Amino acid sequence: MIIGGSSSQKLAANIAREMDDVLCPIETRKFPDGERYVRIKQDVEDGVVVVQSTGYPQDENLMELFLILKTIRNMGITDIRTVIPYFGYGRQEKSFNYGEAVSAEVVCQLIEFAGASSVYSINLHEQSICDLFKIPAYNLSAMPAIADYVEKNVEDPVIVAPDKGALGFAQEVASILNCESDYLEKVRLSPEKVETKPKSLDVEGRDAVIIDDIISTGGTIVNACGILKEHNANKIVVSCVHPVLVGDALLKIFAAGADDVVGSDTLKSEVSNVSVASIVADALE
Repeated sequence: MIIGGSSSQKLAANIAREMDDVLCPIETRKFPDGERYVRIKQDVEDGVVVVQSTGYPQDENLMELFLILKTIRNMGITDIRTVIPYFGYGRQEKSFNYGEAVSAEVVCQLIEFAGASSVYSINLHEQSICDLFKIPAYNLSAMPAIADYVEKNVEDPVIVAPDKGALGFAQEVASILNCESDYLEKVRLSPEKVETKPKSLDVEGRDAVIIDDIISTGGTIVNACGILKEHNANKIVVSCVHPVLVGDALLKIFAAGADDVVGSDTLKSEVSNVSVASIVADALE
């Protein structure tokens, strides 16, 4: 049985379809004072899958997840596999300065306390978040789904990471598609001048696919689009796993020269056109 929280209802339905499983009806709403209400509207048996992303508004989505998990546990269910496609607070997995809260660790402990028996997430900001759990935790990759989209929509692509930190994603997609990959590197030409350009590949006249895990404000992607335009890339497709897209990020990316922007459905957005449902279903099965 699949239970979808309010932030991931469509994804939960798609996972249920992939697994030929039952989608459990659930009621979630907000009281006038802002508190959450949750009700599981059907009897459940052991072996429940809960699907709930914890993106914006993070606190509301997390609280709803805790209430769902605890309610199912109180119904006598012990096997509660919990799918958190986008893991809110996942970017603070350690203390960088004295006195900082390790937010990811606190969230992991609360998920366990609420009743999760295992956790599945997609492209966590850091693999080490899995180690913060005392229950089994799995970090799945959306790159095969993104590669499938690229294969169907882009001819002869070169996969480009906007910086060296995202090179692993570019290499993973490129290996699936059997094409070339590169990353944008800053080269200091003088004490006052720095140039950013592709590390080794010539993108002139080629279709470039930018890949990153998260697009938030879009600043890094806007910079990457500008550089690829300067190097005469033919077509620029921007892709990511988690389309956070704060404010006018999407508008800025298109204004910078992107021809297409696509993200996965770990988060709901107007560019969430790549589904991770089959990847999650395969992992659960």
